[in-house]
Amino acid sequence: MTAQLLIYEHAVPISKQKHHSISVKTGTNYDFAKNVNSVPLTAVEFSSAAADYCIIFAGNEDAVMPVVILGINQNNNLYLSDTGQWDANYIPAFVRRYPFVFSSNDNGSTFTLCIDEEFSGCNDEGVGERLFDSEQEMTQYLKNMLNFSKDYQGQFQRTQIFCKKLMEWDLLVPMQAQITLKNGQKVNLGGFQVVNRAKLKELSDEKLLELAKLDELELIHLHLHSMKNFSVMVERMSAQIQEDTQDSKEDKVAKKTSKKTSKEPKMH
Repeated sequence: MTAQLLIYEHAVPISKQKHHSISVKTGTNYDFAKNVNSVPLTAVEFSSAAADYCIIFAGNEDAVMPVVILGINQNNNLYLSDTGQWDANYIPAFVRRYPFVFSSNDNGSTFTLCIDEEFSGCNDEGVGERLFDSEQEMTQYLKNMLNFSKDYQGQFQRTQIFCKKLMEWDLLVPMQAQITLKNGQKVNLGGFQVVNRAKLKELSDEKLLELAKLDELELIHLHLHSMKNFSVMVERMSAQIQEDTQDSKEDKVAKKTSKKTSKEPKMH
């Protein structure tokens, strides 16, 4: 299996022969996601995610998926602390299922559970949760992760149906945001789509009723409401810049002090 995008580096199918002695140690460190500025989101997560993140739609003319924006710049997750802790009330399922992921080689008819062997928590020292027991049977931990991945895949497919409807009904429009940070720096964020309020209001009563009955109208409103979290990212980005600037100043002062000390005559 080829390397995965985003947080996956080298995901391979799980097998008794290859992984019979492997354990997985997970915790509260999410450093594996520090270099992503967005991750996919399923529709069932909208109500939990809308309070913390901007929910937008990304993709192309063939297909789109909801994603949560984690950062303004590429390779910069603003929702991670310096120690790798996730700084939000809700952690997207895409992140929580790591290092596991489904792969498919037949257009989605069958799926194989894989694991990212590059994950730092994978080990053969017995630290954490084993994948297989002494009888080489799946442990309860691996069964739980398999069920979690199955549920995620099901929610992902249902979300695709919702997004297909948004596209077919021409409700999505491209958007670009220009963000002004507290230091005056301007940053452009583009390449995503949002639901157009005017087009939503133009839908027929029949289509609006369909959206309401399927709880999809609520999803749209949660998406639109979440856009207020752009200001949250501006605050996070501004704080990061200020912290980096302060660290840079302290480093310069430390270097000057070090040079000055080295020039002082030694006492004998």
